Amino acid sequence: MNVVSRFCFLLIVVLAQPVWGQSWMQFRGNAANPVSESQNVATKWSATENIQWKTEIEGRGWSSPIVVDDRVFVTTAVNENETKPPQAGTNYSNAYVAELMKEGLSQEEVEKRVMERDFELPDSVNLHCFLVCLDLNSGKELWRHEYHTGKPPGGMHRKNSFASETPLSDGNHVFVYATHVGLYAYTLDGKQVWNTSLENHPIYMEFGTGTSPVLLDEKIIILDDNEEASSIAAYNKTDGSQIWKTQRSGPASKPAASASGPPAGMPKSGWATPYVWKTPERTEIVTVGPSLAVSYDESGNELWRMKGMTPAPSASSFAFGDFLLLNGGKMQPVYAIRPGAQGDITLEKGTLKSEFVEWSRPRAGTYIPTPVAHDGGLYVLQDNGILQRYDTSTGEQSYKKRIKSSGADFTSSPWVMGDKLFCLSEQGDTYVLKTGSEYELLHTNSLGEFCMASPAVAGDRLILRTESAIYSIAKQ
Repeated sequence: MNVVSRFCFLLIVVLAQPVWGQSWMQFRGNAANPVSESQNVATKWSATENIQWKTEIEGRGWSSPIVVDDRVFVTTAVNENETKPPQAGTNYSNAYVAELMKEGLSQEEVEKRVMERDFELPDSVNLHCFLVCLDLNSGKELWRHEYHTGKPPGGMHRKNSFASETPLSDGNHVFVYATHVGLYAYTLDGKQVWNTSLENHPIYMEFGTGTSPVLLDEKIIILDDNEEASSIAAYNKTDGSQIWKTQRSGPASKPAASASGPPAGMPKSGWATPYVWKTPERTEIVTVGPSLAVSYDESGNELWRMKGMTPAPSASSFAFGDFLLLNGGKMQPVYAIRPGAQGDITLEKGTLKSEFVEWSRPRAGTYIPTPVAHDGGLYVLQDNGILQRYDTSTGEQSYKKRIKSSGADFTSSPWVMGDKLFCLSEQGDTYVLKTGSEYELLHTNSLGEFCMASPAVAGDRLILRTESAIYSIAKQ
């Protein structure tokens, strides 16, 4: 594409962009990079300060709220039986297993006790899953619709929830995705337009699900990495019919170690949300699965792949400036990918860049929180509270600091409002920092409630979800 054509393309894209206003219509916002340029946002709050409203939400869900015009949408799962308390941190059951093994218990007994303490299995669960609509200005519940009733398709670790997939909107409808259950469409007033049933497949160790859907023009894109038949598929947003489906190569089909997937015995499941990358050259659907990143065209045909991703991907990738910021996952690199890649673009051992890799940073990838990019800086938050800043053009590290010495775990992705960076811990504390090349922690805002969901930003308001409620936070 020549310079004139590229300029015309970019001009058309800019002119064609809708004015989103206060809408935040998918996981991590409309650009999948949670940044609000508003300078009139609250930077300090507590359970009583700068709280516009608080609405209790029955049940549990770690899906993010989304905002469409003057409405907030969120999903939740209500269990008829007692729900186990959520677990902080990412040790999962490892410490408990070690403790039981020291007692000399058999493997069978250890597994039994771990399942009893840490997992919710289908036989012990009866769900009522709701899409809830709130008024953005008052927090009043406008309507709710039960989209699933009964047993879940699989179990979950208590770290997770049965409503972890964030809903999606095109501005006229809200789409709810429940992995291995169904895909549902509603009007903004709560009328169900269609529903599509989905096949069930097992998830690694019954950890539960969490991949959110994304929108590509008239198509809803669903990524389903599981232990049996991984795939990526596109559904018509008008009627829910399947347009295409592509089987995912490698992890779900090869029992032994292979060039395209993880070794035998490693997870084949994934929890990372795909990303729609639109460039002057083309549109891509970028996915990170177990040990492998693959990008597809709009029809589900593979464009390129890169090996070396984490075996258990949760964090997402997104674009900033000229590059795709590809997140390899915990202990793996972050890559700045140039547009136009083809084939296998895996870096040769010992190299940090190539024809299509502008730069890479070893071990900069994240486990659950997805980084955020703003004003030339990539802010990478690890689940243990280590925060790093990299230059988005060169990959050069500006700083590496631990936000809090102990007692802070992070699942929610960081976000930027104005010239401030916000990092929300599972303990309910939001750490507010200056953006820029120098680390400076300004203050800490505490709500005193367990938090895992990434928030939404609606104009000058922050819509934040805790374990039990939705908050609207704004200057009062």
